[in-house]
Amino acid sequence: MSTKRDYYEILGVSKSASAEEIKKAYRKVAIQFHPDKNPGDKASEEKFKEAAEAYEVLRDADKRAQYDRFGHSRPGRGGFQGGDMNMEDIFSQFGDIFGGGGGSPFDSFFGGGSSRSRQRKGSNLRIKLKLTLEEIANGVEKKIKVNRLVKADGVTFKNCQTCGGSGQVRKVVNTMLGQMVSTSACSSCGGAGQLIDKRPPGIDSSGLQSKEELITIKIPAGVSEGMQLSMSGKGNDAPGGGPAGDLLILVEEQEDKVLKRDGNNVIYDLYLNFVDAALGTSVEIPSIGGKVRIKIEPGTQSGKMLRLRGKGVKDINGYGTGDQLIYINVWVPKKLSSDEKEKLESLRESPHFQPQADSSDKGFFERMKEYFS
Repeated sequence: MSTKRDYYEILGVSKSASAEEIKKAYRKVAIQFHPDKNPGDKASEEKFKEAAEAYEVLRDADKRAQYDRFGHSRPGRGGFQGGDMNMEDIFSQFGDIFGGGGGSPFDSFFGGGSSRSRQRKGSNLRIKLKLTLEEIANGVEKKIKVNRLVKADGVTFKNCQTCGGSGQVRKVVNTMLGQMVSTSACSSCGGAGQLIDKRPPGIDSSGLQSKEELITIKIPAGVSEGMQLSMSGKGNDAPGGGPAGDLLILVEEQEDKVLKRDGNNVIYDLYLNFVDAALGTSVEIPSIGGKVRIKIEPGTQSGKMLRLRGKGVKDINGYGTGDQLIYINVWVPKKLSSDEKEKLESLRESPHFQPQADSSDKGFFERMKEYFS
């Protein structure tokens, strides 16, 4: 796993910086490494994306508070991993930072020079995906059917007359400092630069049609309820040839009948009759991936916890695998036959059947300390 730089360090601000200071710092860094200023420079492009990722988190008060507390990784809950923002996402989300349409800051500062076309991105699709505990524990590959809007055959386009096919309109304002030029998305074509000329029957006004597609989704191990995953370019196609939207997958956990998830650990309640607890035995219990056999030592007390290391859920951030915790519950029968009662009565006065302190039997707080260690 690669080590990510601190977001405050990327923007060159302190952790106490105000929202306005963070915005100004991002604008400065973004202009420095903007692709239009550094054409073909991959290192600058990565720094440009890195700055956008940092700003995306630090500009949001809730995300910033979580980042200040947990950093990039939040065990068991996902984290600020970033790396999924492409150029279209950045210009779409943060265009206002550059003044005008966001296609290039240099349009505003130097009166033009950018040839970047702001094409409209397709809309995102959202689905819910139910996963079993075993699928969550180890990761899974799912094939699902999704209805997408895709480009239809037989549709012809023409350049938008308002923007001349660029997708942008420019506005020149005379100021004391000279001419200031700003750009914005064309209102006639929505930034696509093209309009539909001809379309076959049954095709919508954007030149798209609904089509069912089989999509393969790779779910990483360790996801949790409510977590949202994204597949870039698997959403609806964009009118006019822009980039497709994303497929957003909301994770839903199916409750397991016998195992209970607690973070990366799983819990199982084992019920023993008091004879097995007293004499010891071996029992088969359910576990992720199949049943396992465990040994019950003689004299096992109710409330004792056993631990199977590495039999839990893999951590989504790669920090190992959780454990299976087994809580012992000694079951006492409610009804006894006359013969059973007689046998138990004969043992009532035995010193071995009298409650006594046992140093090996940890109290409640000791067991909790062991659990959280």
